[in-house]
Amino acid sequence: MSLLQGYSSDEDNDTLGATNDVFGLSYLPVTKKQRLVVEQSNSAPALPAAAPDVLAEDPMKQTSLITRPTDTRMNVNIPYSDMVLPVQGPENPFGDRNRFLNQNALSGHVEEQAMTEHAFRQQHMTHAILGYSANPSVDPNAPAVLGSLDKAQANNFATIGALKTSKKEKNELKRKRKPKGDLEVVEGDGAYEGPWSKWEGDEPEGLPFGEEVDDAEESEEEPEEPVQVKKAKPKRGAPGLESSVYHGKSMHDYQGRTYMHPPVAEAPQIQSEAGSQESFIPKVCIHTWTGHTQGVSVVRLFPNTGHLLLSGSMDTKIKLWDVYTHGNCLRTFHGHMKAVKDVTFSNDGRKFLSCGYDRQMKLWDTETGQCLKRFSNGKIPYVIRFHPDEDKQNIFLAGMSDKKIIQYDINSGEITQEYDQHLGPVNTITFVDENRRFVTTSDDKTIRAWDFDIPVVIKYIAEPHMHSMPAVTIHPSKKYFAAQSLDNQILVYSTDNFRQARNKRFAGHSVAGYACQVGFSPDGFLLSDDDL
Repeated sequence: MSLLQGYSSDEDNDTLGATNDVFGLSYLPVTKKQRLVVEQSNSAPALPAAAPDVLAEDPMKQTSLITRPTDTRMNVNIPYSDMVLPVQGPENPFGDRNRFLNQNALSGHVEEQAMTEHAFRQQHMTHAILGYSANPSVDPNAPAVLGSLDKAQANNFATIGALKTSKKEKNELKRKRKPKGDLEVVEGDGAYEGPWSKWEGDEPEGLPFGEEVDDAEESEEEPEEPVQVKKAKPKRGAPGLESSVYHGKSMHDYQGRTYMHPPVAEAPQIQSEAGSQESFIPKVCIHTWTGHTQGVSVVRLFPNTGHLLLSGSMDTKIKLWDVYTHGNCLRTFHGHMKAVKDVTFSNDGRKFLSCGYDRQMKLWDTETGQCLKRFSNGKIPYVIRFHPDEDKQNIFLAGMSDKKIIQYDINSGEITQEYDQHLGPVNTITFVDENRRFVTTSDDKTIRAWDFDIPVVIKYIAEPHMHSMPAVTIHPSKKYFAAQSLDNQILVYSTDNFRQARNKRFAGHSVAGYACQVGFSPDGFLLSDDDL
């Protein structure tokens, strides 16, 4: 055996050394000679050491030493309190995996169990409220109840859904009325109250009824100062506070003309008939009108000549712009408290209507900037249109958020007709067939045609593939109208039979959204459109 030990490898020697020196004390630097507790004398004979050698000093200056159950030798004296400490630290992952009772997984005992959601919720609520729940384990050694066994026995191991309050407990918790009283007693204690007797515990706190506070106590109280109610400053553009600002130096030129007069000298072509000149595709941006602080929701050109531009914005303002001369802002109208949704000119352009999200519709004088009348029915108007006939310029239609088209008489200010057939807010109103009929589109993805002043639909267009059409423009020839659909295409319909022109479908947009506005060139050969 000695020969075999001589031929042992270095690795075996290292292993034996590591097992003998558990705490690695042999690798510590030795500063001085270690003093041992056992002192050997030269005269006394050497006796066998029954206990291992123990250091009198701890070279690592440790305040405490944590032992393991597997340790068999300690080279430092430790107190008894440290020796009886429980096992601390993580479990040895390389130890015996089956060290737990009924262990079937690395972390312990795992079972598969299935239960309904109702049963799980009942057990979960029972454990959260009552403090116990049934153990779903099928292990016979596992406890039948998890949590407080005393509470489970008190409730007969019932879940919270099975517990019922006894009639006695219900009667104790139930409110009780005071006695009805004696029929012969009218006033005072024991007077008859009958079914009007009060509930027990409903007596108001404080002084009994009829007792008054002494005058001396009232005089001690200081008189309260009257609170001054501050009235809010009315907002600009509120009903009755409409105003407008002219941005030019003078309203009239040297001939006494205002901006309503078309600038024939600068643009002589505006006197010619619309559509008589050939139209071309725009290639260069020649002017940009800036002045609104938020998004522009609607743009309208002055009728016939187009020398003025009216714009409504989300900043609650309406601005009138010059087109042909300087391109500057002529007048700003303050009349809405919320975003402006739509504006429209009358036939001669001397008046225009505006509507906004403040549920107001207002009639303005284009030249003076004065608000002539205001209308409202409590709903949000989405579109507003004058009747195109010259003898009906006192009538306008408004598409509302409550799915109705309202017909107003400007002279009387009253509603003369209501068209109620749509299933969503009305987006557009377009007059066709020599203004005897009009077409409306809505968020309900339908197109409906009406006879003017008759609230009956004469044509109903709805297909499963149709989308909402928030912008509609009539062709200069009055024979067609183009509608911008939210599925990235423009559809063209006839104004006589309201059939779709299948050969005139314009597609190409890649972003579905509300159009700025479909526009035809004056000669009717070009069509423009845009999306968000």
